[in-house]
Amino acid sequence: MSRHTTILSLALAAVMLAGFGCARAARDTTGFAVHEEATVKAPMEDAWQAVKTVLREQEYDIYTRDKRGAFTAYSDAHRVLMVQPKREKYTIDVIPVSDSETKVVVEGVRQIYGVTLLTYPGWHDRKLTDNTQARALLDAVAAKLGGAPAVQDAAPADKG
Repeated sequence: MSRHTTILSLALAAVMLAGFGCARAARDTTGFAVHEEATVKAPMEDAWQAVKTVLREQEYDIYTRDKRGAFTAYSDAHRVLMVQPKREKYTIDVIPVSDSETKVVVEGVRQIYGVTLLTYPGWHDRKLTDNTQARALLDAVAAKLGGAPAVQDAAPADKG
């Protein structure tokens, strides 16, 4: 009886220790987004249409479009060396400043597809370090509206 109890105790301890190493809380994603913004010389409706057109031309998957001025768009998911799928998520806000000017704000995060013991399979945010695509989206919107942005707004300091 003693031998059986010892083996069972060791097996239970091994299972508990294995669980402690795998389970972890979700990452804090504060400050992960790349932030670019500009004010363009165009009314809100024209800017909204230009953003929609640019996202379609650059072949982004538009997940959400809201007439109040919000877009959520994703790049194509891709794998590097047949490993975890990756993509970028862009949130574009079109905010009226006046009747003839609109602020366009682009935020981007990198996402990976994965699962932990505490989450369902899904896309998880990671820090995006390259703002080239966000800047390209903003420049294409400005070009579509007939020129350079009226004001290139400075990106806020990175908090992460």
